[in-house]
Amino acid sequence: MPTNIITTDDLYQFKMELMEEIKELFQSQSGNPTKKWLRSPEVMKLLGVSPGTLQNMRINGTLPYTKVGGILYYDYQEIKNVLENNRVHNTL
Repeated sequence: MPTNIITTDDLYQFKMELMEEIKELFQSQSGNPTKKWLRSPEVMKLLGVSPGTLQNMRINGTLPYTKVGGILYYDYQEIKNVLENNRVHNTL
């Protein structure tokens, strides 16, 4: 019966591969609601903002929305676009 010796380098490589796979899983699932349209409480939770801040974002045109029967809906893709367009790149 052959014996395999596992070195610390082998363990480190395994750890790095495992961490990369876990990272990919989180990126593919977390923060990506399965719904196209989100309601205000979902958007507040997603962005971590208060109701007043969300209202200000609507008023000043930062965040587009649709109003149907008194309920406000936000397109998830448009929220992502707003976040991408307002990304700050610091150069130190």
